[in-house]
Amino acid sequence: MTNPSEITLKEDPNQPGVYGFQKPKRSIRIHLILFLLTLATTFAAGALQQGINIFKEPNRIIEGAPFALTLLFILGTHEFGHYLTGRSRGVDVSLPYFIPAPTFLGTFGAFIKMRSPVTNKGDLLDVGAAGPIAGAVIAIPMYIIGLKLSQVIPLSEVPAEGIRLGPSLITQGLEWMTLGPIAKNSDLILHPIAFAAWIGFLVTCLNLLPIGQLDGGHISYAIFGERHRSVSKGMVLILVALGLFTWQGWLMWGLLAMLLGIGHPPPLDPILPLNRRQKITGWVSILLFILTFIPNPFQMIPGGH
Repeated sequence: MTNPSEITLKEDPNQPGVYGFQKPKRSIRIHLILFLLTLATTFAAGALQQGINIFKEPNRIIEGAPFALTLLFILGTHEFGHYLTGRSRGVDVSLPYFIPAPTFLGTFGAFIKMRSPVTNKGDLLDVGAAGPIAGAVIAIPMYIIGLKLSQVIPLSEVPAEGIRLGPSLITQGLEWMTLGPIAKNSDLILHPIAFAAWIGFLVTCLNLLPIGQLDGGHISYAIFGERHRSVSKGMVLILVALGLFTWQGWLMWGLLAMLLGIGHPPPLDPILPLNRRQKITGWVSILLFILTFIPNPFQMIPGGH
């Protein structure tokens, strides 16, 4: 909902003495600054992934472009999917906020803010599903392009230490379609474009977790109503179990979900049912979550065998 502190009174110039509410003019400056900072940090991350020391060779930061531009294209499409759909449904939504970060990926992602309530469950589902679906539509062809530029090398040439990226159903399917079966004594070294698309699939999966007010939480609430809380609780338990037995990062996501809350506020009209198209969109989103889910995204392994 709109923060009351953001609303001011202004006198109507055509009717002296008559005042009305006025929303503040919103600047795009902060959005632009954050985007440019994220552009810089993702370029740096892309160069770092290729073993480039940008402090010694700052001119080579441009070599991080394939990773950075692919990742930002996917993230931007995801967020503008939310933004454009929200605007079309009469929801007051912000432009995307990109989050720069001095990490191996160069960013913590992006988000938009909904500053007004959603009218009904159908609009809630449409806004929640638009981002992940739009991002996946871009990530799929980018992953295929990246796979064509990737290398299949013998295991004996794999570095002594490294990180193995976990498979999802969608990445395994695209790899088989693009490259065919990979020999057991070989390994796939992803091109930066493919790696960025892989991250895009992981971001899609994380956003589609049916918890609280994540994108998946919006979709879950729209489909299941008040039963959404039970779905959230079940998903948190699954994340905790996965965190104990596969990737510890799932424990962090489970803890974060509990801190932010697993419930979901109702829209203005919680009664109006979903129409046929919206139901299909909801189930497509659930299928997309299943296809992109990775039980163990990052695994430290010894190589050179």
